[in-house]
Amino acid sequence: MKIRLRTWRIEDIPLLARQANNPRIACNLTDGFPHPYTEEDAERFIRMTMQTEPALFFAITVDDELAGSISLSPQTDIHCKNAELGYFLAEEYWGRGYMTEAVRQIVAYGFETLDITRIFARPFGRNRASQRVLEKAGFTLEACFKNTLYKNGDYLDEMVYGIRGNQSQLS
Repeated sequence: MKIRLRTWRIEDIPLLARQANNPRIACNLTDGFPHPYTEEDAERFIRMTMQTEPALFFAITVDDELAGSISLSPQTDIHCKNAELGYFLAEEYWGRGYMTEAVRQIVAYGFETLDITRIFARPFGRNRASQRVLEKAGFTLEACFKNTLYKNGDYLDEMVYGIRGNQSQLS
């Protein structure tokens, strides 16, 4: 199986909408990720991704078939040397190591392309699968904030994982 990251295309809209319209995905993402997820949501997202330079949002493909989404969000102000990692994988691709490889690829891209020294991700405490992806990709647990998040009527733990790039830039 070949895992590849590529930029989003307009023709991805129908399949993205089908894959993302899954409550098992939405329940582990921020409320900014709509559910239900419509073709209009997919089109809005894909058009937005086409406006970033350098590219920050990528389609994850498995053997050239759309399998999910992954992105980096560079931070600002005093956090300007950091980028937040976000991702989801279509349910039919879960449990096969694809996301770990996609995370490794975007981490390499991020440190090569962006002026950053740290990439971080904030999975929910209940999302052990996402935590394992990060751990297998070389991230370390930096913090656990108990009952910090509020999603669908429940208080959830927020886990913070990070990976460092060029350590020689740090003082």
